[in-house]
Amino acid sequence: MLTKENYLGKITITDNYIKSLVYRTVAGCFGVAGMKSCTFGEYVFGELLGLKTDGMGVRIISKNDELVVNLHISVTYGTNIAAVVRSVKNKVEFALTEYAGVPVNSVNVYVDSIKE
Repeated sequence: MLTKENYLGKITITDNYIKSLVYRTVAGCFGVAGMKSCTFGEYVFGELLGLKTDGMGVRIISKNDELVVNLHISVTYGTNIAAVVRSVKNKVEFALTEYAGVPVNSVNVYVDSIKE
């Protein structure tokens, strides 16, 4: 959960909003066939380290009031994987900065599978 303060007052941005925004942004990217959820081992490891994780394939880590976003995606067979990853990174960073007003440290995209 992130809290921002401006001349209008205090604004709280929940983790669910950030994950939902990222998920919808990635789902609309060309070449993305789907999001991969983390494995049970990754879930347990994430819970032990206090990482925010769920079944959407989106992991959010907050560092010094900046976000680190880890995404696990599946790409469509025949698409340029490097171009898809670059597009996803740019769109996610833009969405978080423009719509949520949250500074982004990095967006890490992991291609877990290729689907036809």
